[in-house]
Amino acid sequence: MQGSPATDPDADLRRALSRHRALATGMLVGMGGLLVGTYSMPPGYWTDMLQASAKAGVVGGLADWFAVTALFRRPLGLPIPHTAIVPNQKERLGRALGRFVAGHVITEAEVRRVIGRLDLARILQGFLADPAASKPAAVAMAGSLPRILASLEDGRAKRLMVRLLPRIVSGPAGARLVARVLRAFVASGRHQEVFSLAVGRIKTMLTEREDALRTAIASRIRAEGGALIGWLAGATMANRILHAINAELEKVQPEDSDLRAAFGEWLRQEIDRLETDPERAEAIGRVLRDALSHPSVAIWLGDVWARLRTAMTVDAAREDGRTVALLSGLFANAGTLLAEDAAARARLNAAVEGVLIRLLPSAQTQLSDFIAGVVGNWDARTVADKIELRVGRDLQYVRINGTLVGFLAGGALFALLTAVFGGVAH
Repeated sequence: MQGSPATDPDADLRRALSRHRALATGMLVGMGGLLVGTYSMPPGYWTDMLQASAKAGVVGGLADWFAVTALFRRPLGLPIPHTAIVPNQKERLGRALGRFVAGHVITEAEVRRVIGRLDLARILQGFLADPAASKPAAVAMAGSLPRILASLEDGRAKRLMVRLLPRIVSGPAGARLVARVLRAFVASGRHQEVFSLAVGRIKTMLTEREDALRTAIASRIRAEGGALIGWLAGATMANRILHAINAELEKVQPEDSDLRAAFGEWLRQEIDRLETDPERAEAIGRVLRDALSHPSVAIWLGDVWARLRTAMTVDAAREDGRTVALLSGLFANAGTLLAEDAAARARLNAAVEGVLIRLLPSAQTQLSDFIAGVVGNWDARTVADKIELRVGRDLQYVRINGTLVGFLAGGALFALLTAVFGGVAH
């Protein structure tokens, strides 16, 4: 199938084929002219030899022209059997070509050689280390997150969280997680804020319920000491007790109070026990497991998942969001690791090679079928044209060689037969 010179990608091949075809045809025509010319030459040994040589050259050139032409089309348009071989056998040709490429080009040895020469880990490291190159990949990956989240069934995701979280936090793993969180909490001083909040709530409760507490204390004194003691000292003792409690709470309020320091020290000791005492770790794990298995907690976890999904979906759609920043950071860290660790690069290359080798048999089959399908779906003229453009020049040399070899063989055979038999009929 031919295209215009301006758009035909095979224009150079077509011109080269035309030149060589003209050369081969010209030589055949020249040989025919030589043959005709010998009939006007004076009779003699050399004229007969030249005539025999020219005849053999014409026959050889015609035979090779027929053979070359029969590969791609019918010679002179005649319906001669076993001609136009390529167009008529394109399906079989496609299958054979597919098997050849899959079995002799895309081989295990060739895959190993190419991977070893490419050093894919080094290429990946250069990509990951370049923010300008890796940022679009991070944006594209983050952009796919909403579709992934949308494909998840909320009910299934919630049930998975409800099943997994109790297992994650139960036992030593849960205790270590709690200890790590508490240690960070103490290191930041946030535990004192909790302590202050508790003290403040106690003081507020005492103020709001002072009359009720005073009455309750007086009633308790009368019950223990009798009506007379209660009448004489009940109210006074109740006031003193409430005053003493408020005074102690006031002592706790300053940042440097002994009770605050003791609370911090006790909390640190408990954290150490969580990390070192298996029994305490197991107890904490049971408490967490039972708490997270409660139906109300399951409902809360479902709400957490819904909020988390919404937040991730919104953030992933922003190029300046945390998701893109996180992925970019992961890419950069991976690039640094590959740049500094030759062993990591070697492991990555080995892993890629192993994956490709395992996939190779399936890939070979699919490649073979793909090539066979492409060639089989080509138009017959297109198949013949594509193949002839790429091998036709060499086939024209077959025609040229056939003409020359026929000419030389005809002369040699004439000389031999004349020497043996003394004359040759022609």
